[in-house]
Amino acid sequence: MNFFRFMFTKTFWIQVALAIVLVVVLCFVYLFWLGWYTNHDQRIEVPYLERMTLSEVDEKLEELDLRRKIIDSSSYNPDYPPRTVIEQDPAADTFVKENRQIYIKINASGYGLVVVPNLVFKTKRQAVPTLEALGLQVGEIIYKPDVSLDMVLEMKYKGREVKPGEKLKKTSKIDLVLGDGNPNRQGSMDRDSGIGMDNDE
Repeated sequence: MNFFRFMFTKTFWIQVALAIVLVVVLCFVYLFWLGWYTNHDQRIEVPYLERMTLSEVDEKLEELDLRRKIIDSSSYNPDYPPRTVIEQDPAADTFVKENRQIYIKINASGYGLVVVPNLVFKTKRQAVPTLEALGLQVGEIIYKPDVSLDMVLEMKYKGREVKPGEKLKKTSKIDLVLGDGNPNRQGSMDRDSGIGMDNDE
């Protein structure tokens, strides 16, 4: 009964009011601290980094309190200068918070090397897709007298013969020397051999 009588006293309601004020103040303090701790409403615009060198990227991001991380530097895009940014995430003109990490891809200094496959005695139909699958290009198709038709007799690069296993830069043009299927030369050799046999007899 004493408690119920106390609920209707002035002292009780003053304490209730003080408790409510204290809770409201604590809520505001907590929200203010949370906003400060999480950089609430902070908006840093991500700059356009593509075509920048690493030193330029570092300088730009340092000004904005941002960081960067390289996620790839092996691919080569001829449309971009070597050793410059070709991709970034987040994209330019988006907004991030302080100390955010920007992921970038760096253009390689050039095309990687490709091992030239052994295409000698392979048909043109087999050789062309094999070269293209490796990132090499088919250059000039040269025919020379041979009994085989469209069979690779030699591979050439810039006028010199290329041996299987040799390494060339990707996108290099490989000229293919193919047989023209003309049996005349082979037939002539056969006739010469036959003459020799007749004389022996």
